[in-house]
Amino acid sequence: MTLKTLRSILCLEIAGSERLVFFTFAITSDRFTYPMSIFNPYAQIDRVEYKIVVALERLSEAFRVLLWEKGKALGLSPIQIQLLLFIRFHPQERCKVTLLAQEFNLTPSTVSEALRTLEQKGLLLRKTDSADTRSHTLALTEDGVAVAAQVADFADVMLPGLTRLSETERAGLLEQLLGLIAHLQHAGVIVPQRMCFACTYYRKTDSGHFCHFIKKHLEVRDLRVDCPEHVPRKPHGD
Repeated sequence: MTLKTLRSILCLEIAGSERLVFFTFAITSDRFTYPMSIFNPYAQIDRVEYKIVVALERLSEAFRVLLWEKGKALGLSPIQIQLLLFIRFHPQERCKVTLLAQEFNLTPSTVSEALRTLEQKGLLLRKTDSADTRSHTLALTEDGVAVAAQVADFADVMLPGLTRLSETERAGLLEQLLGLIAHLQHAGVIVPQRMCFACTYYRKTDSGHFCHFIKKHLEVRDLRVDCPEHVPRKPHGD
């Protein structure tokens, strides 16, 4: 058979439901049977959404490679670099083991082990929380700040590829990515994010976006991915 491919996709919408049920038959060729999957190149042929997911997977792989390459010279693991950068650029009240575990979707024991290594390297200090002596906050030492500065540029190689886009294209990409992150948050895949779309101050309006914290309309380029003033929206908020 030509293209060595035979595919049949039937989409059935269930009455009274927003769910779509996809009936997919395996892709077949002269010698092999290919299961329907986002990661099957034949399945991607006319499914743009499949290609986007695979492109995002490639980007996540790029981040892993960049983290490993940056960490090798300094004897740091990817998660140790991520913890250094988070502690460097976020307030101390967010730099506690339980909150860091939630932030990076890891177990507290995994985070504690990574932090212990950073402490042994002289890059990190634990401080007793004045409000709760059983709890500790984390702060970088002078050496920790210096190392954080060395690793903070690990993803800068991606910037030239984005600057090739027009300002309108970059803003549109940001808005679509925030929408995808919001979907994953609502689906329970990732923890709540400190972005506009998940903030109690944010409202989507007919004209675009509005922030009640600063009481002004926002351009798409003004939308935040990690906002210091973020207040989580209640589960059933607007």
